[in-house]
Amino acid sequence: MDRQRINIWWGPPRKFTIQQAERKISWLELFYDLVYVIVIARITHILAAHTDWRGLNDFFYLFLMAFWGWANGSQYHELHGSPGIRTRFMTLWQMMAVAILAVSLNSPPEFLFLRTTVALVILQGYITYLWWSVGIYDKEHRRLSRPYIGCYLASFILLISNLFLEEPIRSVIFWMIPFINFLPPFFRQFRRDNQFAEFNLSPGMTERLGLITIIVFGENILGVINGINDGGRISFMTWMIFGIGILIVFLLWWIYFSIVADREVHKGFWRGQLFILSFIPILASLGAVGATFSVVMKGNLGIADHHVEMARIIFGVGLAIFLWSVVGISKMLIYPPTYDVPKLLIQRLMTIGGVLILGIHLFCLHLDLIYVFLGTFLVLLLIVIKLVISWFKIELLNLD
Repeated sequence: MDRQRINIWWGPPRKFTIQQAERKISWLELFYDLVYVIVIARITHILAAHTDWRGLNDFFYLFLMAFWGWANGSQYHELHGSPGIRTRFMTLWQMMAVAILAVSLNSPPEFLFLRTTVALVILQGYITYLWWSVGIYDKEHRRLSRPYIGCYLASFILLISNLFLEEPIRSVIFWMIPFINFLPPFFRQFRRDNQFAEFNLSPGMTERLGLITIIVFGENILGVINGINDGGRISFMTWMIFGIGILIVFLLWWIYFSIVADREVHKGFWRGQLFILSFIPILASLGAVGATFSVVMKGNLGIADHHVEMARIIFGVGLAIFLWSVVGISKMLIYPPTYDVPKLLIQRLMTIGGVLILGIHLFCLHLDLIYVFLGTFLVLLLIVIKLVISWFKIELLNLD
């Protein structure tokens, strides 16, 4: 009886074999996402301040580590979250680790490497402990978590060792770490073990992925706003670029949520994990677009002081990758049979649209930004019009 009372208030992790088909996102999970708003903003600021190969390298690496941390914390709630005190404290500790990373990213250049590496060591060590600690309460979980604990512990040791190494070995090890961190689901895929249930990604987790995407869309809006020069008079042409920039973000949002929202993922553990990993190119490309929005806009005004041409290339490549990634992720979602033909047409249109946008930004580097933005807007608008017409016809057929 005493043990039951302890379990009520302490709340040990929920067993991974107990799946919640209709799990809803908790207020704690929404609170947890807030700290990632700050981290993503800091990471995109790094690319906005350094639109060169070095800045792009740092942006993508830090984004991978941040997404890995967010995904692990989110899947902990998905598999083991409970209403008890323990889940709340475990979430708090991870929020503190991520907050330390956010602080370190704002460090002066001479302290940036040391502080960021130490912050990543703290985050890596905590998530390793998170996976290990569940095995104390759930014995069956230990076998499933061994690849995770092993890979995460190896990355933890590599991060610490990097504090004492020099280039170029340091860079090689740095890039080994996210590769190792994303390996564990692959171990599970090739392991034939009938003891474990076949996990499915719940609607709650797909909704969490949608929320983190909304956060990155917010960075795009902020990028457009930051591109306006508020130090003096703003010309009519600048307002036009500003308005089209907002419309571009809105159309990207429309495309993403029209195709992905309220859809279930195909059943199975591996498909669910692949779906989560597929958000890496979606969010990274969208983040790169948001980071370079302000640079290309200020460059058009003649007030940017670095790599405007490179920023335009990153911007165009980011838009194309985003569209192609949404096409890829749509193949993992379950649609009613009536969607098969129009979905295929829209996928082809988005693929071609990505090629057109890429061409506009790569081959029109010296064209005025208003025309580049206008061309991008028209391509995205065509995709949205096709989406609306196709989905509307299907809804009419369903009503009939």
